Amino acid sequence: MNDEIQTLKPIIIKRIKKGGHDFHGGSWKVAFADFATAMMAFFLLLWLMGNTSEEERAAISGYFNDPAGVANKSGATTEIVGEGGADKAVIQIEAPDVNLPDEVELDQQQITDLAEQQELQQLEVLKLDLEELVATSDAFKDFKDQVFIDITPSGLRVQIVDKDKRPMFDSASAELKYYSKQILKGLATVLAQVPNKLSVTGHTDATPFTEREDYGNWELSADRANAARRVLNASGVSEKKIARVEGFSSSILFNKAQPYAPINRRIAIIVLKQSAVDEIEQQVLGVD
Repeated sequence: MNDEIQTLKPIIIKRIKKGGHDFHGGSWKVAFADFATAMMAFFLLLWLMGNTSEEERAAISGYFNDPAGVANKSGATTEIVGEGGADKAVIQIEAPDVNLPDEVELDQQQITDLAEQQELQQLEVLKLDLEELVATSDAFKDFKDQVFIDITPSGLRVQIVDKDKRPMFDSASAELKYYSKQILKGLATVLAQVPNKLSVTGHTDATPFTEREDYGNWELSADRANAARRVLNASGVSEKKIARVEGFSSSILFNKAQPYAPINRRIAIIVLKQSAVDEIEQQVLGVD
């Protein structure tokens, strides 16, 4: 359904040492990625152990008690596959000849769950990259307290909010402040590198818009979302990566207790999970 992220394509788990990082570098990020991969392999091992017989577990135990004795035997590759040709998920694990099953069938939900775990790990690394960017970039120097980054059921969300005397836009206007453009350009340097599609939404506070008779907060919030999208596109984010641009007026407040607070006026950018992209397409097309 999406050319850029295909959760049902083969998933290969391998330990690969890398010398750098796709986003901003840093040896600690490589260590974090290795840790995440190791944890996935560990839970996969637990799952495999739950699907083996007593004899097979005894053989595995013998390998760990005397690895040298078993290592001299010919190696074997265990393949975990999903049902259906193009929908197969292949996880290859090099293992000694200890009578492990050649294939273990995964149902569609298990394949989806494995892909979801992998995607969440990638979003966690992306979150670290964006937090480092906000902490170190000059573009965010005076605006660190106006940028909020978290992971939601839809994906990784970056919210840029207004603050007293530091709004993103001119009053009653969809014209971005110069520093707001710098913030969006800084985010684009990272967002342009991820394969996920993006959602851009605009939000206002509950103050009624009275500048024009035929124009209200719904129109204003949508225009501001599109203004942010244009800056992202001009800064390297492909137009094809934009899945949705919407204005929500004051229907979704950041601070429900204070509906008129400046923090409710904001732009939200979500790095969408594949499941969220699928849901958007299903809503538009009306199919499952």
